Amino acid sequence: MLDIADELHQWVEQGRDFAVATVVAVGGSAPRRPGAALAVDSEGQAIGSVSGGCVEGAVYELCVQALRDGTSVRERFGYSDEDAFAVGLTCGGVIDVLVTPVRAEAPGTSVVAAGLAAARRGDTAALARVAAGPSGLLGGALLVHPDGSHEGGLGGRPELDLTAAARARAMLAAGRTGSFTVPESGSHRGAPVTVFVESSVPPPRMIVFGAVDFAAALVRTGKFLGYHVTLCDARPVFATRARFPEADDIVVDWPHRYLQGTRTDSRTVLCVLTHDAKFDVPLLETALRLPVAFIGAMGSRRTHEDRNRRLLEAGVSEAQLARLHSPIGLDLGARTPEETALSIAAEIVAARQGGTGAPLTGLRTPIHPALGEGHTHGAGTCGFGTHGAGTHVAA
Repeated sequence: MLDIADELHQWVEQGRDFAVATVVAVGGSAPRRPGAALAVDSEGQAIGSVSGGCVEGAVYELCVQALRDGTSVRERFGYSDEDAFAVGLTCGGVIDVLVTPVRAEAPGTSVVAAGLAAARRGDTAALARVAAGPSGLLGGALLVHPDGSHEGGLGGRPELDLTAAARARAMLAAGRTGSFTVPESGSHRGAPVTVFVESSVPPPRMIVFGAVDFAAALVRTGKFLGYHVTLCDARPVFATRARFPEADDIVVDWPHRYLQGTRTDSRTVLCVLTHDAKFDVPLLETALRLPVAFIGAMGSRRTHEDRNRRLLEAGVSEAQLARLHSPIGLDLGARTPEETALSIAAEIVAARQGGTGAPLTGLRTPIHPALGEGHTHGAGTCGFGTHGAGTHVAA
């Protein structure tokens, strides 16, 4: 539900009752990943999505029912080739959805509210909820902080809370969203419990080096994709707020010096658009030694060959150089700054998600690749069994 935290936080602030349906597990080719949510308030207003449209109507009705009877339910939606009018995913995938009522005066609402507020502020926190197990536990919520402290509870089981808090903290440290199962021996109450964890972490960084027209378009595209975008250039006359109004930060400094002193992590994207050796070489020499997600550099093929030679002479290894995406961008036939920014963004997405960049037409691979075992946004193990809830259409 944290993917629609802004809107849900407003509903909480206004004292609205609502029910939220959250994707807690996926199988096969499904359009949305774990954490995607749809919410319905007591007036019938809906926000969010769990399937891109395939099963929204049925999930909406589940939310209305949850608001009416005050109980949580887990439901599975899949594909059926026997009934063209069945409620199911036409893409052939399977999703498990947890539907939870959130009432203004109900116990546990304050924990959900705190989780929504943290996500809205961009704070680091994890919201853990029981997604499968004894029916009385469904909907329990635990908010876990980076230091391991937690608030709320998963159904009055202190031992389960401690186990879930420890696992959720580890997932939070990796920025992961997904599920894990506490076995019968760990739950101490005779039945395994599946816990779904949504991690709220600050947005990933995109650092764009070079205050050029292409950079202005890429800054806008980066913001659209959800990055915290920094524009860096050593020339104060070009690195201005007037030229880059959408940038979160504008830094006037030598690029390599700024990169050496700023925070980066495994989600950080670096885009070098300066195509000037006096900036590029020391900057890339630093960048290629950092454990960041993506490093790309703009330039002609001649510039690319000359830059590679200079980097090798500066001591960059062949293995490090192999991490460089240069010339940056996919071959889209781009001409304008906006088209070029689109080609760069497309390569970043493909590199991060393991895509090929090839047209989907003619490909026989799944459009939505199945999440590997143990991965939901890179998260822990997902269980795909039916746990005490109805099954609409089994795959």
